[in-house]
Amino acid sequence: MRRPLAIVTALALTAAVGGGTTAVAVSKTGSPTVKTRHVALGTVLVDAKGRTLYLFEKDKTSKSQCSGACATNWPPALVKGKPKAGGRAVASKLGTTKRADGTTQVTYAGHPLYTFVLDRNKPGSTKGEGIDAFGAEWYVVGTNGKKIEKGHSSSGY
Repeated sequence: MRRPLAIVTALALTAAVGGGTTAVAVSKTGSPTVKTRHVALGTVLVDAKGRTLYLFEKDKTSKSQCSGACATNWPPALVKGKPKAGGRAVASKLGTTKRADGTTQVTYAGHPLYTFVLDRNKPGSTKGEGIDAFGAEWYVVGTNGKKIEKGHSSSGY
């Protein structure tokens, strides 16, 4: 599924004016790094602040293919130490990967995880779902570690 050109244009403008952040810190001592939330698409992974987590289909391995303007619009989910699972997130699916800048990004079922700048820190927002940007499509992630596509009913299992 591909989202309207207006969203991709908004992404380009966000990158051009330097809006957004380049990374999202998702772990606090004692709190889950990745947990779950039920949204219209089903049960999805979220970060410690409840922000929806996405996978990037250009990431064919656990190494991120998103940097520069891509990472400004799709901030990587970063962690210091070992990520923790909460809710219905599966601890054995959590992992990490080193980014080119030396930071540590959270992975789930081998997929590097990201938030989306246009979700504007609104817990449960999924505006990044199905967008084709920076060379591939972006999808929310179910508890099974697979993408959830809009229009396809899924409980995330």
